[in-house]
Amino acid sequence: SYVPDQPFLYEKLTGREFLEFIREMYGMDARLGNQRIEMLIDTFQLNGFVDDLTESYSHGMKQRTVFAAALLHQPEVLIVDEPMVGLDPKSQRLVKDLMRQEIARGGTVFMSTHLLGDVEELATRIGIVHRGKLIGCGTLDTLRRQAAHDGSLEDVFLRLTAEEPNDAPAVKEGT
Repeated sequence: SYVPDQPFLYEKLTGREFLEFIREMYGMDARLGNQRIEMLIDTFQLNGFVDDLTESYSHGMKQRTVFAAALLHQPEVLIVDEPMVGLDPKSQRLVKDLMRQEIARGGTVFMSTHLLGDVEELATRIGIVHRGKLIGCGTLDTLRRQAAHDGSLEDVFLRLTAEEPNDAPAVKEGT
């Protein structure tokens, strides 16, 4: 499944109708699919607005609904693009916890983001793309060795993407 940074919903459907539409698109059993829809409505705290037209939703409400739709059929692979955009801190925590749960159940999550703190917190493998090329891939420790720096992912990223060796920002020793 895919969760874009700009969530798309059919604006003349309610959130529930949209989730039912997704259930039907995946050919899920109606009874089991509806049970899963209700579980996801509770999980993503959609209860207060799920029966309103999605055209009235805020960005965060749309994002949570799209996440619910993406997880409805229990995909093996979840691709998320800037998943925290437009989410309040409580919803961000919810999404992070759900991504961890997906991984724990054996799923794979590919996350594209500029929020390196989230990557550092969630990822087991990290790919760094610079100017359209993959310039680093591996665990944070692997990337630290590649950058010859034991700092945060942000520090490692800045070192690996520096145009010239002297372009890397000064990093305090011991950080």
